[in-house]
Amino acid sequence: MTDTKKWIILLSVTIFCVFVYKISNILTPFLIAAILAYLTNSWVVFLQKFHIGRTFGVIIVFLILLSFFVLSLIFLIPALEEQLVNLVEALPSIIERAKGVIVPWAEQHLKLSLDFSASSLQDTLQNTVEQHWKQGARYLPNIFATFAGSSLVIIGFLTSLLLVPVVLFYLLRDWDRLLSSMHALIPRRIEPVTVHLLKECDAVLSGFLRGQLLVMIGLGLLYSLGLALFQINWALLIGVIAGLLSIVPYLGFIVGLLSALIAAFFQFHDWLHLLYVLLVFVVAQSIEGMVLTPYFVGDRIHLHPVAVIFAVLAGGSLFGFFGILLALPVAAVIMVFVRHLRDRYIQSSLYSMWTKP
Repeated sequence: MTDTKKWIILLSVTIFCVFVYKISNILTPFLIAAILAYLTNSWVVFLQKFHIGRTFGVIIVFLILLSFFVLSLIFLIPALEEQLVNLVEALPSIIERAKGVIVPWAEQHLKLSLDFSASSLQDTLQNTVEQHWKQGARYLPNIFATFAGSSLVIIGFLTSLLLVPVVLFYLLRDWDRLLSSMHALIPRRIEPVTVHLLKECDAVLSGFLRGQLLVMIGLGLLYSLGLALFQINWALLIGVIAGLLSIVPYLGFIVGLLSALIAAFFQFHDWLHLLYVLLVFVVAQSIEGMVLTPYFVGDRIHLHPVAVIFAVLAGGSLFGFFGILLALPVAAVIMVFVRHLRDRYIQSSLYSMWTKP
């Protein structure tokens, strides 16, 4: 390849990356639709085995997804909303109880003088308001601008939400055609190796994502049912949050356990229910480790636990929360290419040269 061609390729890649960065704020609905299409394309393929047309199969998949969404709105969301409202209403009493435990302990052991009485807090707030009320007038235009901007954000969010099913429908309907078009762009010289690597990446990613989704649902059910069995307040809310956060290794377990322990402590004021909470999470993690993950996920990702922790921390450090979410799928794809490069290296003359006796 000549230097001119290399510079043209480099310039094209740079322009493409800058373009994607500039329009990144509108890519979210397309990215969500693409992920959903990737995960549900196998459902459409399964329906095609029964001589169901592609478009009709997509409609059936749409009806399944819509039914799941509607059932969530009817049963799950109201229950979560009720528990969330109850939690917000109970927060003042929880804070007062915490003061009754934490403040005496801090004054006794840390020699701190803490005053968190309601009257002192009210006096402090009133003095603050009286001192700064004149300055508040200067911020009114900014407040109105913030509200206007928020309305635009809400409109943009609703627009993106409506775009997802539209884009999903067309992606699912034309999925095979899109793959064929991209396959035709692969240079013939590297086509066999590229297709082999892409198929391996697809097997790893699809199996991992679908399996991890089922594991998250299973853990959410186990946490919620276990906590509800021992009559822990906000069992469903804690279980759902812990299940969702379990996409990040150990995060769902830690957040769920701490939340449930706090809820149980301020609800029952005894050690027995703390042991019940610990039992629920230990049993759930045991079932996840012995049944859910081996059955649904297996060893598809092929990553050592230390590598998993490193990937999550690196993703969070580089790209924040979304980096944490994408850390394991990206690491799984990278491992596919690393294994391929390792095999190529072992078969190379360089490896033979260094290993000759």
